[in-house]
Amino acid sequence: MNAGSMNRQAAVPAEGVSDSAARAAHDLRVVFSRLRRRIREVARDEDLTPSQVSALTLVGKHGAATASALSSAEGVRPQSMAATLAALERHGLIRRTPDPEDGRRQLVTLTDAGRARVDGDRELRGEWLTHAFQDRCSEEERQTVLDALAVLERLTRP
Repeated sequence: MNAGSMNRQAAVPAEGVSDSAARAAHDLRVVFSRLRRRIREVARDEDLTPSQVSALTLVGKHGAATASALSSAEGVRPQSMAATLAALERHGLIRRTPDPEDGRRQLVTLTDAGRARVDGDRELRGEWLTHAFQDRCSEEERQTVLDALAVLERLTRP
């Protein structure tokens, strides 16, 4: 499917916004959502929920954190994060240890199995995407993506 064949019904521009800006914003969200789902399918996440994968990835990315910090970062209720962390602990992917600065709190860290899982999943996802670009895109298309990424990078700057 190409960008020209996507559903445009949600790309109604606000006043003062060009049709192309509205369409680009809509289509980009749709494509990124599909790409994110596809990349998640590649990893071996069948035994974890999306919330568990997200929390595991967050701990892997940022290191030791409190459950409160994780729930805030994920935008979920502390009770939801507690259930997610309990499941990850049952899988042997995280451990909780007392915070050396405040013994009332616990820090969540990855176990060796959790680190291997995060690193392995990242590697699988990266390999899938690399091969998808190699097998499904021409050199010219890959260069177009690189050029578009430079534009998207500019959008993320303050």
